Amino acid sequence: MMNQILFAGVIGMFLTLVGTPLLIKLLARKGYGQYIRDDGPREHHAKRGTPTMGGIAFIMATFAAYFLSKVITGKPPTFSGLLVLGLMGGMGLVGFLDDYIKIVKRRSLGLRAKAKMAGQLTVGIAFAVLSLQFADNRGNTPASTKLSFVQDFGWTIGPVLFVVWALFMILAMSNGVNLTDGLDGLATGASVLVFGAYTFIGVWQFQEACANAQTLTNPSACYEVRDPLDLAVVASALMGSCLGFLWWNTSPAKIFMGDTGSLALGGALAGLAICSRTELLLALLGGLFVLITMSVVIQVGSFRMTGKRVFRMAPLQHHFELKGWSEVLVVVRFWIIQGICVIVGLGIFYAGWAADK
Repeated sequence: MMNQILFAGVIGMFLTLVGTPLLIKLLARKGYGQYIRDDGPREHHAKRGTPTMGGIAFIMATFAAYFLSKVITGKPPTFSGLLVLGLMGGMGLVGFLDDYIKIVKRRSLGLRAKAKMAGQLTVGIAFAVLSLQFADNRGNTPASTKLSFVQDFGWTIGPVLFVVWALFMILAMSNGVNLTDGLDGLATGASVLVFGAYTFIGVWQFQEACANAQTLTNPSACYEVRDPLDLAVVASALMGSCLGFLWWNTSPAKIFMGDTGSLALGGALAGLAICSRTELLLALLGGLFVLITMSVVIQVGSFRMTGKRVFRMAPLQHHFELKGWSEVLVVVRFWIIQGICVIVGLGIFYAGWAADK
């Protein structure tokens, strides 16, 4: 059964490695180039015109890798896997419309704020509502109305508050990845690390599933997750697809993911966290996205309250660029920070299991 995970990752990486150059040529021929802000670091002006909407490559590769792994192994898709993929695709569609209007219609702001929010809310609500359906023979639905850290805890918050909570997570992670996507390869490489973590978490939860309680050495430390192995397949497909895309997205980038990619990745991360019952743990596993988002919140809040800026420029990565760090130096050091977040997060995840033994 673990072959699904290997096939999904390898197929996803292969498809983006060979498919992204084709997309680059197509986008370049149509003139779908990136708009660069004039108030950003001067070095970024050279990137103007680089093909964007590259998220199309790893979204399509992820879908293909997931379903091909099912065909090869003869295993059926699960509701949890399909819901996470649907959330990723829906958020990617909203991002695509935003990118398309910016580039093709020559409107710098893309979708109107209300229209963009409406699209995100529609996709998020659909995911949240559907994730509370499709119970398995143990009564587990893809999501739970309980809050979770390394697994569910506390009292149920009810379906209405769950939908609100799920929307918050989806919007927060989508915007977090979007804000991080400001330097070549930064968001892509950071996402690879988090998807790798969720591949491990899915495998671990499958091996320690409560459904297998009779064969476990410690049934009290088991996990009630509907489809943990299939979540690992989705995470592996995303990890492989992003890794192949990173080959072309790393400095100097031949293509940018655009809002198409960043909103899709954020949606996928939130979906994996919700369906694997690790909602609050995502704030640590995706620590770089949280850190960069907070830098924007602090910058805006400080300017509105005091008229002064805390950072030379927000998001945080541009602050260090303006301090004289090279783009590659910022990216590599931020990847290290993200790697530390993943290691600590997985350590806490394992500690949570060990503490129940």
